[in-house]
Amino acid sequence: MEAIRRDLEEYLRAAWKRPHLVVGELEPIAEGHSGFTYWVDIDGQPHAIRLSPPGARPAGPADVARQGRIMGALHAAGLPTPAIPALSADPVVDGRPFVLMERVAGDRIEVVVTQQAPRDLGAAVVATLKRLHALPIDGSGIGGEEPVPLRGEMMRWAWLMERAAPDLTGRAPEFGGLLAAEVPEERPPTLVHGDYHMGNLLFRGAEVAAVLDWEIAEIGQPLVDLGCLCVMVARRRFEGGTAPGGSVDLEVDDFVELYGADPDEMRWYLALSLYKYAAILGYNLMLHRKGRRPDPMYETAAMARTISGMIDDGIALVATKGV
Repeated sequence: MEAIRRDLEEYLRAAWKRPHLVVGELEPIAEGHSGFTYWVDIDGQPHAIRLSPPGARPAGPADVARQGRIMGALHAAGLPTPAIPALSADPVVDGRPFVLMERVAGDRIEVVVTQQAPRDLGAAVVATLKRLHALPIDGSGIGGEEPVPLRGEMMRWAWLMERAAPDLTGRAPEFGGLLAAEVPEERPPTLVHGDYHMGNLLFRGAEVAAVLDWEIAEIGQPLVDLGCLCVMVARRRFEGGTAPGGSVDLEVDDFVELYGADPDEMRWYLALSLYKYAAILGYNLMLHRKGRRPDPMYETAAMARTISGMIDDGIALVATKGV
């Protein structure tokens, strides 16, 4: 922690030409279960810093500079993301790349869900999502990247599923085969957050104050994001399980209606999102069991029900051809 503080102070003093700049002590951010992210004051002003994992190649979810470029571009376009006063793709802070974000005042879903009407929250979250999808690709910060087709999206999560906890993902090959058999026609690509759910948002009242955690963003199919949102908030889809990402008392149909998507088209995207999150959660459980990324949240009965329930529900969704 002291090495991070010292290196950041040295870097910012030179980059900002402020030789007496002071970086305060770092405080780990308790919320969330991924990333190396800390609160830190810089000359008394609140910020957050995120670093790549130690020893990790700065690619994919570990490419924090890429995340910073996306947030910086969106902030400049007036979308609710933090301002990015500094970032580096070079290993300059504790031997790692970093992104520095201005701290955004806002509350997490666990707080606002007790204060705001569910429909108001749902409408604000969907309206923000539609604004993100309407942004021109060349203003996204990653406009030069190739769009990810749906089959490429499926293969990404199939790779994780193959490495996930096998005792909970036994029906995954059947599920993947059903998805691959009816891939829908693709729309024009847009910026896709990739993990768009209420646990990755901050709220100010019923409005979205910030969209965070751009680790797996891409240029791809916009309904991928709507599928993520629906699956992660609809806790009743996996009975007895946990609701990672927060939840509100709304149904899948409510979000589909608010976005204006076709319910039949969304059936496949909902199933894809169930497959995706089962793979992510199952892979993280495997990492926990092997001691590579310890997090007791994953070794619970509720998480086991969630992972297996997502796979069972996804199979039922594509097999019955109805939401």
